[in-house]
Amino acid sequence: MTQEKHPMTYAAAGVNIAEGERAVDLIRGAAKSTFSPNVLSGLGGFSGLFSIKDLIKNDPVLVSGTDGVGTKLKLAFMTGRNDTIGIDAVAMCVNDVLCTGAKPLFFLDYIATGRIEPEKIADVIGGIAEGCRRADCALIGGEMAEMPGFYADGEYDIAGFSVGIVDRSELIDGSKIAKGDILLGAKSSGLHSNGFSLIRRVVFESAGLGVSDPVPEENGRQVGDVLLEPTKIYSKLVSELTATGKVKGIAHITGGGLEGNAVRILPAGMKLSIDWGSWKRPGVFDFIQRLGKVEESEMKKVFNLGIGMVFTASSDSAEELISAAARAGEELIRIGSVE
Repeated sequence: MTQEKHPMTYAAAGVNIAEGERAVDLIRGAAKSTFSPNVLSGLGGFSGLFSIKDLIKNDPVLVSGTDGVGTKLKLAFMTGRNDTIGIDAVAMCVNDVLCTGAKPLFFLDYIATGRIEPEKIADVIGGIAEGCRRADCALIGGEMAEMPGFYADGEYDIAGFSVGIVDRSELIDGSKIAKGDILLGAKSSGLHSNGFSLIRRVVFESAGLGVSDPVPEENGRQVGDVLLEPTKIYSKLVSELTATGKVKGIAHITGGGLEGNAVRILPAGMKLSIDWGSWKRPGVFDFIQRLGKVEESEMKKVFNLGIGMVFTASSDSAEELISAAARAGEELIRIGSVE
């Protein structure tokens, strides 16, 4: 044992309160850029306040979701790019909330790291704020935890929490889905935030590629750029589609793939019939399958394969929903039916 020569401090133990406060100052503007008139609090308090007075309808239901980004974070560490991973954190939570037809209201984040680096935190929160703007929700609070000795130097973890609202009469739960209904798929932006343990093993460990190497199937874009492509947020699309009153079910396609997630909204006794050739997969999936010699069944089980969200509706509603999607700047593709 050694005797300390000077009085011990929190900073000497690895926690720098001043840097934490500086990080909060750096992110204040990004968070405020997402505020709506419903936000009643600023940053720095013990909680976030959000008024739903003008949002209450007949029977309001609050819808909540929480998620993280998983090992996609490793790509941020490898590339030194921390400005997009926050979009993924928002997307993974908000897209789940959207599956009920709810409007996202607000988002909170949790970031834990071994040592707070204010500029890096500001990049992460900047991404979260951008995600919230895309989702049309407010970033009303969060938590930064400095945990020396717990995380590797330069690394951090991130989790998110989202709350939305929907009137009970407009709640979408899949209960009205019937035989013969169609499946309409909305395109993904690529990998989104799933399967990265497999991706890293295939691309970096097995193939030995680096983040600056080109991806032929993606027109030569660099590996790091392709793999870090942020998860698409579907708020505007869901708002347009649910306004028609014709959507019976919504599935967010994450880990487990298209079948594993879409089946979760089906009533008992129903199953999916998917036309796997009805859309063109983004090149990144062909890249991973080629490099890792991944079986097609495994690809379908792990990845979204180019479809990030699925909507079920009666077949006679297809054209109306496709037109509504176009107003949101999105394309819906008939990808199958319910049997």
